[in-house]
Amino acid sequence: MLVGYARTSTLEQDAGLEAQVRDLKAIGCEKLFREQVSSVGPRPQLAAALDFVRAGDTLVVTKLDRLARSVPHLGTILGDLDARGVALRIENLGVDTSTPTGKLMLNVLGGVAQFEREMMLERQREGIAKAKAQGAYKGRKPTARAKAEEIQALAAQGLSMNAIAAQLGIGKGSVHRAIGKSRAAG
Repeated sequence: MLVGYARTSTLEQDAGLEAQVRDLKAIGCEKLFREQVSSVGPRPQLAAALDFVRAGDTLVVTKLDRLARSVPHLGTILGDLDARGVALRIENLGVDTSTPTGKLMLNVLGGVAQFEREMMLERQREGIAKAKAQGAYKGRKPTARAKAEEIQALAAQGLSMNAIAAQLGIGKGSVHRAIGKSRAAG
């Protein structure tokens, strides 16, 4: 059985998700799992797809980046699928792990993808360092510090840290630090 998995990172990418679903149906996937979540967060539909597939099935994705977040993550998924006799097919790469050549190609392509990601992150770090040196990059503006007086006023009214954080749209830890600093100063 061909089992399809489609994912986009955000809810704004409806067209991308629908295109994946359309392509997976055209390939002949009998069962589809789809979700709109970031690859770094929990992916319940991926877990469900991996749980659903059985020996002799093939898990199909349109692109490698829809499935795995890194080479080690891909290795974990492949190891699990392989141990259960399930193949993986990545359409845009023409890779099918039911063949030895497909397995080799996937490992090579996964390594290249990991290398490219690491190079992109390195270029990003270099760009940030250059911008900082030129005074153009200040980082994220601290939101909780700007609200220190509001935090103190709400705390004086007897509100809990959770209530203050929710009301001001900041983290509980930020509230805790702001209250702690005022106590230390006082």
